[in-house]
Amino acid sequence: MMTDDFLVFGRPRFEQAEIDEVVDCLRKGWVGTGPKVARFEEEFAAYKGVPFAAALNSCTAGLHLSLLCLDLEPDAEVITTPLTFCATVNAIIHAGATPVLADVDPDTGNIDPAAIERAITLKTRAILLVHLNGRACDMGALMAIADKHGLRVVEDCAHAVETEYRGAKAGTFGDLGVFSFYATKNLATGEGGMVVSENADLIERIKTLGLHGLSADAWTRFSDDGYKHFFVSQAGFKYNMMDMQAAIGIHQLARIEKNWRRRQEIWKKYMQAFNELPVTLPARPEANSRHAYHLFTLLIGEDAPVDRDHFLERMTAENIGVGVHYLSIPEHPFYRETLGWRPKDWPNAMKIGRQTVSLPITMTMDDRDVDRVINTTREILEPS
Repeated sequence: MMTDDFLVFGRPRFEQAEIDEVVDCLRKGWVGTGPKVARFEEEFAAYKGVPFAAALNSCTAGLHLSLLCLDLEPDAEVITTPLTFCATVNAIIHAGATPVLADVDPDTGNIDPAAIERAITLKTRAILLVHLNGRACDMGALMAIADKHGLRVVEDCAHAVETEYRGAKAGTFGDLGVFSFYATKNLATGEGGMVVSENADLIERIKTLGLHGLSADAWTRFSDDGYKHFFVSQAGFKYNMMDMQAAIGIHQLARIEKNWRRRQEIWKKYMQAFNELPVTLPARPEANSRHAYHLFTLLIGEDAPVDRDHFLERMTAENIGVGVHYLSIPEHPFYRETLGWRPKDWPNAMKIGRQTVSLPITMTMDDRDVDRVINTTREILEPS
């Protein structure tokens, strides 16, 4: 049961600017896909330094449509990570392709380029990578592999709005980059997602597929220029973003750097405070890269006073919200039963998934909240 002093994990901050923008939608009566979505797309594309962006109702929708737009044949294989949220793998399945897992680097949790090389077959057509926790994958090595084998690349940037690799922004390396604006994300609209690309045709197709396959959205059809007939060009989906979501996103994006700096402060405090505990701390951000500081994870060591699950229970009992990011995909019954996957076949992902815990790290936390997390974590994990 949540009490008044429960520290919610991943709580977003909405300020007066978001409230006023949403009220403006309500007063004008335009709450569906319209001018605020178009503005959000334009401003997000500018932030990422790309010419094109398509706003959708979720990152999951973006992953699904991105893979569909690659026109993969029915027996195509798409390599991805076993250490991710289920949406990454589900998108491959829903696109009619076969997911193939490549194990992760034991230090960073990101997909291992060497494991990708070993997983490539004659049927491999694409790589769907995940910038886990806000840390960029080794994009130099990954793109070299993709170029060598003629593979398409989709970047799952659900954790990586601010992430950079060697001065370039996450989501701009592959064919398509897909972002999440879920309630717990660094840029939150409640639900929502965005796809970015240098390829105008891909983005136009995603916009069409994301609104039933219609030739024009409602804003265009019902504008002041008069009603315009629409035509269904392909069997699409109901994946469009609403103006009320974009109204929030516009102002969340305007504060993205300020919020990033606050999470960086909390990250540094955690790193210093937990340095002598029986845990594995996150690997430090690589040189010439930018970590989004989306999730702060500890691996609870075997010599700790409690195991991972007991730690989760103790923190919750102390009214501190925590998370697990993630149990490896093969731990879930559906994938074991349907695809025959066994966790031990990807040992690095299995180990991380069974030991990892995520602590709160959001811009809504004040210094007292941070000290509370630190002190409680120490009380639980310091050897007696």
